[in-house]
Amino acid sequence: MPETEDYLRWLLEHLPGYPLAVELRHHSWSDAGDQTRALLVAERAAWTLIDEPKFRTSVRQTLTHDTGSLTYVRLHGRNAAEWWDHEATEDRYNYLYSGEELEPFAEVARHRAASGSRVLIYLNNHFSAKAVANAAILRHQLDQLVPGDYPNEMVERYPELSGIVRTGRLPL
Repeated sequence: MPETEDYLRWLLEHLPGYPLAVELRHHSWSDAGDQTRALLVAERAAWTLIDEPKFRTSVRQTLTHDTGSLTYVRLHGRNAAEWWDHEATEDRYNYLYSGEELEPFAEVARHRAASGSRVLIYLNNHFSAKAVANAAILRHQLDQLVPGDYPNEMVERYPELSGIVRTGRLPL
């Protein structure tokens, strides 16, 4: 890990003045969690909170990690069955989060925003517009405006959106 750590330090040092978040995907970073956090704090970079299926080599994180002035969350979906074994790459992101699964991320967003952190949540479960549906649900959970008109077909496909989004006659 020293080579990788040196490279990360070099990279972060060469991006001064930018808000930085690092998505670390190998468990060695969380195995050395205190050291990793110290490096990121020293370089003023956030440790991206990742939601994905958990495998032996996955990073282990808790949602309570303080990420400094920037909180960056990536929701990839939890489609473990097709994560490594799939016909098309996008199949791994074929996952719709339930409202209950999204609530902990909404809570993190509320808590971190209240403590002054800028909060960014990126939904990567883009298969069949599931990220769009989950973003609307998450915004609703955060008491934020869900702008725009959604096609009726979108609410038919994702009934969870009923009462959350405004529908129109837009084609899907």
